[in-house]
Order: sequence, then structure tokens, then C-alpha cells
Amino acid sequence: MTDAKKSDRSKSEGSEIVASHTKSSRKMPVHLEEIAIFHIFADGNQTTTQNQFTMKKNLLLFMAIGLSMGVQAQKAPVFETSAKDEIAANRYLAGSNYLDYNRQLTTKALTPAPKGYEPYYMSHYGRHGSRWLIWEGEYTLPMNTLKSAREAGKLTALGEETLKKLEEFFPTTVKRLGDLTTVGERQHHGIGKRMAQNFPEIFKTKDVKIDARSTVVTRCILSMIAECEELAAANPTAQIHNDVSESLQFYLNQPWDGIVKEQGKTGTKEDNAYKQKYTHPERLMKALFNDQQWVYNNVSSGDFMRRLFDVAANMQSHDTDIELLSLFTDEEAYDQWRIRNIGWYLDYGPSPVSGEKMPFSQRNLLKNIIETADTVTQTQATLRFGHEVCVMPLACLLELDNCGMAVENLDELDTYWRNYRIFPMGCNIQLVFYRPKKGKTGDILVKALLNEREAYMPAQTDNWPYYKWQDLRQYYLDKLAQFDSENEAKKH
Repeated sequence: MTDAKKSDRSKSEGSEIVASHTKSSRKMPVHLEEIAIFHIFADGNQTTTQNQFTMKKNLLLFMAIGLSMGVQAQKAPVFETSAKDEIAANRYLAGSNYLDYNRQLTTKALTPAPKGYEPYYMSHYGRHGSRWLIWEGEYTLPMNTLKSAREAGKLTALGEETLKKLEEFFPTTVKRLGDLTTVGERQHHGIGKRMAQNFPEIFKTKDVKIDARSTVVTRCILSMIAECEELAAANPTAQIHNDVSESLQFYLNQPWDGIVKEQGKTGTKEDNAYKQKYTHPERLMKALFNDQQWVYNNVSSGDFMRRLFDVAANMQSHDTDIELLSLFTDEEAYDQWRIRNIGWYLDYGPSPVSGEKMPFSQRNLLKNIIETADTVTQTQATLRFGHEVCVMPLACLLELDNCGMAVENLDELDTYWRNYRIFPMGCNIQLVFYRPKKGKTGDILVKALLNEREAYMPAQTDNWPYYKWQDLRQYYLDKLAQFDSENEAKKH
């Protein structure tokens, strides 16, 4: 399933947590007295507070985060800034999966390797970069509504200006639907360049083998090429193998089947309800149209607002001075984002509505990650390129940071789970493996980077962000085995 099938997707501070909002997706013991609060700031950086808290003072925290984050809750990150405030400060975040990767790059340096260790292997999955919208109607439907109003003499000056912008931009979309843009290409050049800079022990090793594979979609292939060009520039001796084939789709872009397919549409009722709840088009209709009775008779105002917002949000995917996000107030932009945050969570996240099963849509991808890592004996890298409908559920399946959190109350979802932190255009997961240096002994360690930010994982560690790979490997295998058993039982 590609992001083409998601083209219609298009309150309190995190430290104030009510237990009823979450439910446990893991049943692992946590020593409450060891829990420390971590804050994720607006730029995604993480710092620790100075104090640890007693069991009595942290009972609610334990129930809400400790249980839902499982063993990971030993150092569970929470959001310090509300999503509403983050979006007010950076309107582009409201674009959800249309967010330009480069508009929220982290500035925090990576944690140095543990003493006596060196990185030797990277296992990666990344989404293509910024693109045109996929379906022509995403452009033409809101534009045609405004055209009809112009013909009837029903547009305000702002409505005329908005239509002019859409008509000016539309010719660039012809035979370009879904294509990678120059912004998207630039994103992947940056990611590839930083990979080599951050992990020279891997990417600048003489004759290093880099296996790069992509889904069969052109924008993914071009994204792979852009990243590999930077790796080749950093190390002309690198032996880069590129592959694109339908034979790889079973794990690079796994079709829904079994329980996942069965649960895939269970959130439709909630999705539609929240679209209605958080769409308030009245002010926008008055700003664009001079006759509200004509609007009432001729415009599906809610649908029009949501479609216009998608076009506005995706303008950041282009090198253009055409700007439409200012049509919306901060409150409207936040509400439109909430609709999409909830929709994505219902369709691909660990939502209780779907039995927390949707992340298992990427079980073949996780199996491939584990099986490939098992074969690695020398310095190398495995790069995979696909779609956000793979990256997001994979991040949930891996339980990176808050991604795997099950949230019952969808009105409070963005207190715990924010899609723009997971799958902007160009989003990626980098699993970096470390081994003892020559002459040293020790366990294989791994750390996860979610969009180049160090992430928490579902295992205990006294050396965050580094975890013992054997612990994680077994945890994931057990998790996959349990699901496969349930899935098989469903067939009989």
C-alpha cells in the first residue's frame, strides 16, 4: 500500500497526564522509583530533569506512561510543548505527511559511541522526499469550486487572489502527479551527506558495501539515487548496489493481509466523526465568498476547506513563492492537523480501535531488518526506500519513543502522539549497530535514529541511547511470533 491510498488524509502539556487516556500495549515490569522524566522540546531534542520522583508522587505517571511504554518507560519521553503551540510557532508542521523534512531538522549532536565501541553497520528505511500531490482532483476540486464562484460573481478579493494562485500553479502539475520535486531531491542529498558525516567509520571505510533497494515507484527510486550520490561523493571506493524490483515489494511495501486487512477500516466511523468535529469553515467561507447563501447552496464547505488545506500544506514541497497557509488561522491550522493526526493514527498506528494491530503491516520489513542484520560480518550498510505508510507503522512496531503508545481518548491524542515527528517527507529510521573495537570484547549494541534524532527503544539500558541488540532482537522476534500465531489462528 502506497501513500497514494492516503491522499485524503491528508491540550494540555505532556507532563500533565491522565491515566484513562492510555492503555498498555506491553506488560513488562518497571521499577517506578527508577523513572525519570524526559522532555522532548519543539526541535525534538531531549534533556533530563535533575530530580527523580518517588513512587507516591508518580502513581499517575506510572499508570499513563509507565504501563503504555512498558520497559521503555524507565526513561519515557514526554512532550513539554503542546502541539498547538508547536504548530503556531512553525505552521509548516500542520502539513503532517506533507511537512518538508528540512523544516524541523535537529540541531542536537549525536551521543558519542560507548568507550571501546565503533559503528560498523547501518540498517535503514526511508520515505521518498517531497512530491506533487498524487491525484489531479486534489488540485482541481478546490480550484473548480472557486472558478464556479468567480463565474457567478461570488468571490471576494481574497477569493480572487486565491484562485489566481491555484491557476498559476496548476500547469506545473501536468504529468507530474506524485513526482519527486527539487525540494524532495534536496532532502535526500542532505540525509545522505549527514549519514557519511555522522558515521564515517561505516560510510568512509575503503570498499564499503552499500546495498540500496527501492520500491518500484519513481519518486522512491530517485530519492535512493540522490542519497547514494552523496555517499559515493564521500567515498569514491564505496561499492554501491542499487536494486528495484517487484520481487522486493513483499517487505519494502507489504500489502495488507490477514488481521491487518481485517482491522484496516475499523476506524472509519471515528475518522469521519473527527473530520466533522474539527472542521469549522464558516470564517474561511466568509473570507473567500461574498454570498453565504450561494455557498450554502453550492459548496460542500467542510470538504472544500480540507482540500484547500491539503494544497496549501503541500506548497512547501516546491521551490515557489506561492503561499496559501496564511488563508487559515492558527486555530484552523491546528484543527486541520488534528484531523489528519487522528486519521493516520487510526489507519496505521497502534490505535485501540483497530486492536493495536496496524503496525504489524510492517512485520515483513522488521523480519527483513532482523534477518539481514544476522548475516552481517563486516562493515556495511543496508538502505531501503519506500513510503510513509511503511515508515510510520514501522516506527510504531519498533516502539520508538512514543510511537507505539495506545491512546484511548482521541481528543487527547496529540498530547502523546504527533505525526509530524514521525513521517515528514523524507522521513527515515536508521538503526546503527556497534561492535567492540579490535582486541575488545562485549555485546553488539544498537541505537535508533528517528529522523536523525536518537530515540528510545523497548528494552532496559544503563547507557542510553545504546541498547543490547540481543535483547531487542529477542523482544521483536517474540512480538512477531505472537502476532503470526494470532494471524494464523484467524485463518482456521
